[in-house]
Amino acid sequence: MKHQEETLTGRLSYFLNPFDKRYEDLTKGNISGNIIKDLTAGLVVAMVAIPMAMGFAMASGLRPEQGIVGGAVAGLLGALFGGSKYQVYGPTAAYIPIIGGLMATYNHGFLILASIIAGVLLMISGVAKWGRIIAKVPNSIVVGFTIGIAVVIAFSQMGEVLGFKSKLGYGLGEQIQNIFNYLSEFNVYALIIAIATFILCRVAKKVSVFLPGPLLGLALGFVAAKTFWAENGLVLIKDKYGSIPTNFFVFTMPVLPASWNAQIIFDLVYYVVAIYFIAAVESLLCSRMADRLANNKGTPFNPNKEFWGQGMVNIFTPLFNGFPHTGALARTAVNIKLGAISPLAGIAKFTFKLLLAAFLATYLEEVPMACIGGILLYVAFNMVKVGELKEIFSMRSNIHLMLMIYAAVMLPFFGFLAAVLSAIAIYIILNYMGEHHIIKKFDKADHIYRAFNFMTGKKNNTEKFD
Repeated sequence: MKHQEETLTGRLSYFLNPFDKRYEDLTKGNISGNIIKDLTAGLVVAMVAIPMAMGFAMASGLRPEQGIVGGAVAGLLGALFGGSKYQVYGPTAAYIPIIGGLMATYNHGFLILASIIAGVLLMISGVAKWGRIIAKVPNSIVVGFTIGIAVVIAFSQMGEVLGFKSKLGYGLGEQIQNIFNYLSEFNVYALIIAIATFILCRVAKKVSVFLPGPLLGLALGFVAAKTFWAENGLVLIKDKYGSIPTNFFVFTMPVLPASWNAQIIFDLVYYVVAIYFIAAVESLLCSRMADRLANNKGTPFNPNKEFWGQGMVNIFTPLFNGFPHTGALARTAVNIKLGAISPLAGIAKFTFKLLLAAFLATYLEEVPMACIGGILLYVAFNMVKVGELKEIFSMRSNIHLMLMIYAAVMLPFFGFLAAVLSAIAIYIILNYMGEHHIIKKFDKADHIYRAFNFMTGKKNNTEKFD
């Protein structure tokens, strides 16, 4: 495989082959049983993905069906042209503040334009074999921006959770202010439904991977809104977005601004870089996690082909009325736990998701928005992982702890790109300073790290950070 990638022609031939060695495990042992495993995983992941995709779309300022079709198309393209055996592709929480900010100022056509440019850059990055470079972004920054995004998502859903009819807005400060301004619209029934949905998602996950908690949460909300709480002022999906159409394959084109100025050019570059960075980092993290979780003994994920697949996902998915997508960590984990062993599961998810959505469309529009808020609170809650925090605390220097906190605090207030790129710049500068022993005293004054080691019984170490 590596020999094939040594030449540009060989690399392109490998990237354009949708049926490569990622399917090798299908032919090991009982072939029909292996196929059934993949099809079953695709079905359950589709049931989990539908409500999440709708929620991510609506939280980003788009329509619910755009999340449904986007996740399906991305899942198909990623399975065919990505670099991982197990990865599930779809809308992810990391994109919510980016897409939401863009849609607050521009339109879907501008989003398509930014996504296509980012997709082309991702494909070029794959051909240029940049996969290993992007993978070197320190985990502390990734954990930090993940925490920051979780905060953004949680506050963005407070209006749905509390039953407000008015929009909270997109900025964190504006959202906090409007939570108090709109308290007169508070609906206790919406809060109960949101909490019940959150709990149901958590319980279902603990009971069995075969229980699609988010879909069960939608069913609970639907029953409540149609029966015992029908007259209690719950805001339904159809109240905000109208009916959910079932003609999913609507082709949309990028829209160039009527006139260009410095602000529009800056915004376009900003959103292109943000889409590129999230797609690159999250997909590589997800692929690496998938190989580890599945205990993959065969062909490992290929970061360069993953870039190529991500490029195709982000070029073509928005054209089908979708938006930027990447590897989805939680759905990939579910896919593996259900026994998926090849990209066939992702192809099956594409089919099942569209069929289920078409069948359920008239029911989905009757679901309270509070259910969507509960599901996204569940997503935000699960983005902050205790194991990752412990890993950051256990590093040799508190530099990584500082980077994590910096990214987590900066992102909600100053946006994704400003937070992450400045954190990376700080990391590079401090790494350079560390190599020249300029920050030696800083490390020796590492009180947080010393306290952590004292509590855990570890010997203090003031070596240069990793």
